[in-house]
Amino acid sequence: MNNEENFEQYLEFAKNIADYAGSIMIKYFNQNNGASYKGDKTIVTLADKEINTYLIKKVKEKYSNHSVDGEEEQFGKSDYVWVCDPVDGTAMYARHIPVAVFSLALVVKGEPKIGVVFDPFTNNLYTAIKGKGAYRNGEKITVNDYESLEDMKTVCHYDLWVGADYNISKVIEDLQKKAYFIGLGSIIRACMCVASGDFTLAIFPGTKHKNCDIAAVKVIVEEAGGKVTDLFGEEQRYDESINGAVISNGKIHDEVIKTVKKYLKNKK
Repeated sequence: MNNEENFEQYLEFAKNIADYAGSIMIKYFNQNNGASYKGDKTIVTLADKEINTYLIKKVKEKYSNHSVDGEEEQFGKSDYVWVCDPVDGTAMYARHIPVAVFSLALVVKGEPKIGVVFDPFTNNLYTAIKGKGAYRNGEKITVNDYESLEDMKTVCHYDLWVGADYNISKVIEDLQKKAYFIGLGSIIRACMCVASGDFTLAIFPGTKHKNCDIAAVKVIVEEAGGKVTDLFGEEQRYDESINGAVISNGKIHDEVIKTVKKYLKNKK
């Protein structure tokens, strides 16, 4: 079996996991989802744990030489890592607000090669294999072609929370003079809006173990024609903690990075 066929097989595996994850998210959505707070004061639900455990079980069965880096649980150590955020947007999900997605990437030697994101509330499945384009429910998607943040149609997303290694509030305050910013409640869902052309930009200050949030985004958005870097415009690995992320249509990327550098110092 050649490498290309392997990646098709890996994508099918990821899509099957996504289908299961979606069913679990829906199952717990309208009932007591067992929400509790972790040590870092973020929320975890029964769905997060159940999906993460299922992924590890399936990887052990089918790809025992691969490893899993899930937001809730990890397994093994390998150049082939399944990086997963079982439920992104948990704060919304725990409150029965339908803004949450499942995300899974196959990262090979630090580089995402396969990306799958599933929104069970709209039944939208986003997929990509590196070099093969990005798709929503089998239909090709592309980022928008807005040349500037000042385009009236531009919508952007930001994440902001107490305790983040980077405080991007001044960056957003500056960029807000040009563009409309919202906090959607799920960075990955917002990034799929970038991939499909509905949003132009998403800014994410996450670092510690936040590769789980951006690994699948990296391959899907870039296969849709966009650009994904750390907060300072640099490439980074996605099998380890990241240095924040800027996710854009590519055309406005340099404009955003320039603004970030006005207010933030690279801690890496």
